[in-house]
Amino acid sequence: MRHEIIVGTRESRLAMWQARWVARRLKRLRPQYNYRIKAIRTQGDKILDVALAKIGDKGLFTKELEHAMLRGEIDMAVHSMKDLPTVLPDGLVVGAVCEREYPGDVLVAPNGSSLVELPSGAVIGTSSLRRSAQIRRYRRDLKIASLRGNVQTRIRKLDQKKYDAAILAYAGVHRMGLDHRISQVIPFEIILPAVGQGSVGVEVAADNDKMLALVKNIDHTESRLAIEAERAFLKKLEGGCQVPIGAHAAVEGGCMRLEGAVFSLDGTDMVRASMIGDTTEAELLGVKLAEKLLESGAGEILGKIRQGNKCDG
Repeated sequence: MRHEIIVGTRESRLAMWQARWVARRLKRLRPQYNYRIKAIRTQGDKILDVALAKIGDKGLFTKELEHAMLRGEIDMAVHSMKDLPTVLPDGLVVGAVCEREYPGDVLVAPNGSSLVELPSGAVIGTSSLRRSAQIRRYRRDLKIASLRGNVQTRIRKLDQKKYDAAILAYAGVHRMGLDHRISQVIPFEIILPAVGQGSVGVEVAADNDKMLALVKNIDHTESRLAIEAERAFLKKLEGGCQVPIGAHAAVEGGCMRLEGAVFSLDGTDMVRASMIGDTTEAELLGVKLAEKLLESGAGEILGKIRQGNKCDG
């Protein structure tokens, strides 16, 4: 293996932070290599004036990085795990799941309000169907408006009074040093996180044993198991559309607790449940919980969404 390792990432400040964080950890553990960051613009970074649900989200923030790796232009790709599709291209694997940050969402409101304190008719900015469905379920009097861009862009639009508040992932706000802007850490009872939220993953070529051995040094077992359960849950449920699905897995002793939910777009309908299983069967736990939700009516909710969006299931 040559002495320079090329680490691919998206161009955003948060993505660059994550790639540098991975490179620093690898450098500390394997200092014999030099680590160079290569930023690559993805489709999701180019299209900012269209809601994610309208352009599809499979590989939107990862495909260009994966193509670069398959061409040998980069040695690894650093992703937010919530952006990574559950089915990877042939020849690529997740070589490491780094220790997960708190996976929940936060409210950012210029006046410091919590969700319950926002006035009726307040405009909430989010680009996520998952967040909007759960907010509508919690408070139908609030208005949802599309808000895309990086963390700094979203907060700047708030300061320009284009929105009354915004919902973002705690991990991104925290990593950008903007904790002081958080007005509420939203409980999972109100908004269940996205699958993989808060976790950084490192994708590598499946046949590159040396690279696999390198990134294994920063793999965090409990985080990997939790993410595997969530991704198996999502894979069992998802089709060709972006759909409002939330999940959260956590290792507790030798067991894992997985909670998941499926929502209608307006939040009116919801199927939510949790299961506990052995950590050695993380993926099986995800599949079983998905099957439980499908038996309880999640299939009908998802079918209506896909039919309305004219997506293949």
